[in-house]
Amino acid sequence: MKPEKLPLKKQIGYAIGQLGWSTLVNIIGIQLVYFYIPPSDSGIPNFITQTTFLVVLNAIVIVAALGRLWDAITDPIIGNMSDRWKGPNGRRIPFLKFGAIPAAFFCVMMFWPIASGESFTNVVWLFAMQTLFYLFLTIYVTPFFALLPELGHTPNEKLNLSTWISVTYALGIIVASQVPGIASALQTTFDLPDRVTSIQYAISILAVVSAILMFYPVISIDEKKYCSGSVSDIPMFEAVKKTFKNKNFIYYVVADFSYFMGVTILLTGLLYYITVLLGLEEDLMGVLLPIMVVLSFLFYPIVNVLAKKYGKKNLIVYSFLFISLIFFGIFFLGKIPGVPNVAQAFLLVIFYAIPISFLGILPNAVLADIAEHDALKNGVHQEGMFYAARTLMQKFGQTFGVLVFAGLTSLGKDVGDDFGVRVSGLVGFVLCFFAGVYFYKYKEKELIEETLELQAK
Repeated sequence: MKPEKLPLKKQIGYAIGQLGWSTLVNIIGIQLVYFYIPPSDSGIPNFITQTTFLVVLNAIVIVAALGRLWDAITDPIIGNMSDRWKGPNGRRIPFLKFGAIPAAFFCVMMFWPIASGESFTNVVWLFAMQTLFYLFLTIYVTPFFALLPELGHTPNEKLNLSTWISVTYALGIIVASQVPGIASALQTTFDLPDRVTSIQYAISILAVVSAILMFYPVISIDEKKYCSGSVSDIPMFEAVKKTFKNKNFIYYVVADFSYFMGVTILLTGLLYYITVLLGLEEDLMGVLLPIMVVLSFLFYPIVNVLAKKYGKKNLIVYSFLFISLIFFGIFFLGKIPGVPNVAQAFLLVIFYAIPISFLGILPNAVLADIAEHDALKNGVHQEGMFYAARTLMQKFGQTFGVLVFAGLTSLGKDVGDDFGVRVSGLVGFVLCFFAGVYFYKYKEKELIEETLELQAK
């Protein structure tokens, strides 16, 4: 039976799930390193050792790296499991239902060290909570993305779904950026004892909201009614091998890895850019990120129209190159003559809003095109494995981004001693420039033409 077209309200219902998990991952991205490697004047004590090993390695770097190695195992396993799942409620929705609440819970626990001061016990605790957080996040996110090419039955429908989830991902950044402001309000209103407690309560509130939002697609979408695709019987290792033999996917995923590594450096460093390089209050982030996201929304209709008219590839390439220039400018923050530091902060997010409006929408639609083409060409529906491989490489990119930034903090992370924070901008420049050059190899025109031919048969 041919699946029904997904109504607009259910497209939004699907995207609301991304608002939930986007909030969680951006809380981690923005707050974790700052919480465990705090600047000296942040009001946050040291919970884990700040000792460096081999110049740039420290406890947070090692914990993050081990967590992502765990991700390397779980991503393809969950992707393959959801491709092969034969439950009565579909292949993907059962995984969303199982992953939502635990992911939110363990996100909170990552910011709740069990020892009150610097202790190795806190390192072990953080590692354990991070491992569980990313396990349940993978259980949710990989099947969630695999739904996109199954719910969207034409290139335009996929592009529209990708636009909606880009909106909610960006809204998740706004919500996550409010942690410092909520923490300050809670501390003032309820006379909380210290900054750490207020941050923990703020994250707890947002995590509860996130779990509710992540459940929305579970209750709003009938997978059997709206999804195309069929159960795959390919074993996991064979599925992984087939996925990485797809040349267009290789062009896509390598560029995506490099981009996410750069963006993670920016998000991880944002609080440092504001407080260390520009000498401004950390609460300003709660103003800057919403402005950035709202401005990016203004470009969304333009992105959708331009992509349908000119294709997605060139727009993505130009966006990568543009964002690389923004990274280059980070090195000079606080040292630009004649431009007040507050103005520099606002200019940073205003310029950043332009490329992320394109990169928030188009890559998901491109991967949906690649997955559909592969299914039509080879007769095997393994969308989950494509998205598992993509999220795996994204997470590696995010991990190495955290590793690089956290390692660079050993070269200077405080006011007057900020070299490591500044150099992070140059690293981001190289990564995003490479992403643009490499993604230019993607054969978009040939892929779309062959997909249309296969659909016509």
